[in-house]
Amino acid sequence: MHTPDNTFRRHLLLGGLASVALVAAGCSKSAKPKGKTLPKEATLLCLGDSLTFGYGASAGAGYPQQLQQLTGYVTQNAGINGDTSEGALARLPALLQNNTPGLVLVSIGGNDFLRSLPLDGTRAALKNIVQTAAAGAQVVLIAQPKPVFLAAATGSLNDHEVYADVAKETGTPLFAGGWSYVLSRAELRSDQIHANDAGYKVFAERLAEWLRDNKFLG
Repeated sequence: MHTPDNTFRRHLLLGGLASVALVAAGCSKSAKPKGKTLPKEATLLCLGDSLTFGYGASAGAGYPQQLQQLTGYVTQNAGINGDTSEGALARLPALLQNNTPGLVLVSIGGNDFLRSLPLDGTRAALKNIVQTAAAGAQVVLIAQPKPVFLAAATGSLNDHEVYADVAKETGTPLFAGGWSYVLSRAELRSDQIHANDAGYKVFAERLAEWLRDNKFLG
């Protein structure tokens, strides 16, 4: 049986926990930034490496081209085979100046991991990329998986943690799990680290759905 003092303390504790839960829920909701729907004439700039270029796919079957077919928005494929986050950062100003995109889709970093480049450098370059692009366009950061080749065969690839960290630090929307899903499935790969036609299509479909759900695309 509770004494009056114990009952008061219990109610006070429960009230405090409820307040904390409400604050946490509010923080969680605000931590997932949404987009502003782009006009149909807007261009989507796809910045990245071989996964953006479409290595391993037939001509015109990379994800940017398939995303354009799915959404009706014009995409620019700014993927370069073998590029790193530092390389993409160096290319970005000219790309922004020449095209003034409405949305920049950033998928870069896999080659940094494969070459064991310092993670601090990758993190800094990713932050600079999204901050530079955000000055004149909306930005979505696309996570890439950790370079664990054996995991691809077992279907257990996971995103590298650096993308969630950068997204949180910069307030940038993150499309998570897309490449990890595709590259975990042998039927969607052309080799251990690249998609095939079907894989790029699946990625584009999942990305298009996410962009619509998050109000970037009409």
